[in-house]
Amino acid sequence: MLADRFDLTGRVAVVTGAGRGIGAARARALAEYGADVALTARTEDQLRAVADDIEAMGRRALVFPADVSDLDVLPRFVEATVAELGRLDVVINNAGGSMPQPFLDTTVKAFEGAFHFNVSTAFALTQAATPHLLESGHGAVVNISSVMGRVRDRGYAAYGTAKAALAHLTRLLAADLAPKVRVNAISVGSVATSALEIVLTMDALRTEMVEKTPLKRLGEPDDIALAALYLASDAASFVTGKVWEVDGGIEAANLGLNLPDL
Repeated sequence: MLADRFDLTGRVAVVTGAGRGIGAARARALAEYGADVALTARTEDQLRAVADDIEAMGRRALVFPADVSDLDVLPRFVEATVAELGRLDVVINNAGGSMPQPFLDTTVKAFEGAFHFNVSTAFALTQAATPHLLESGHGAVVNISSVMGRVRDRGYAAYGTAKAALAHLTRLLAADLAPKVRVNAISVGSVATSALEIVLTMDALRTEMVEKTPLKRLGEPDDIALAALYLASDAASFVTGKVWEVDGGIEAANLGLNLPDL
């Protein structure tokens, strides 16, 4: 049956930024379809809550609290996953983010920091995982980019550039790792998570975002989790090097920062 291609039974996935929001939803979705999941983020209590949900589904979970900005942590995360769960088939590079700032207020340090957190971490974890992915027979990497990596607005020089770089890194790694490992990305639009908490508590801003989104709603974490499930599974066995836009149909920023002219 075609539905069997989504089955991840016997496979192991690692998910960064897995304590809440999109990362947590993605980890739960992978477990629901059979995968054991290794989770990392900075807050152990949040990871433990996600792990409890995964274990309640009858799957195994590894909790590995860490700050993935420390690139030396990532090979240890891979080693712990293989030691505890026995293999590694799927890498979900979810950790990332950066606050918007006016261009003249964005320091070089902040610019490079956005690149490090969004791109270098994904590169380093994928590189550490690759020997195991090559052995898997089902190796897949899913990177989480953003609509701001392809549209423009004031204040996003650091974040948008980093997410654009992650999108193209996806295409390049797909070439490097073919034919044994598939590498794809999701370009995420506005999703109702704690990352948008400040915006979502202001009715006028939330309304603006919804009205500027063709599908007239914000995304939910499960919208992204389902896309990741597809790309991680054999259902997407003929898909690599692609950036899948899951953004409600927007072609421009849906929340202006209203920064003045310089």
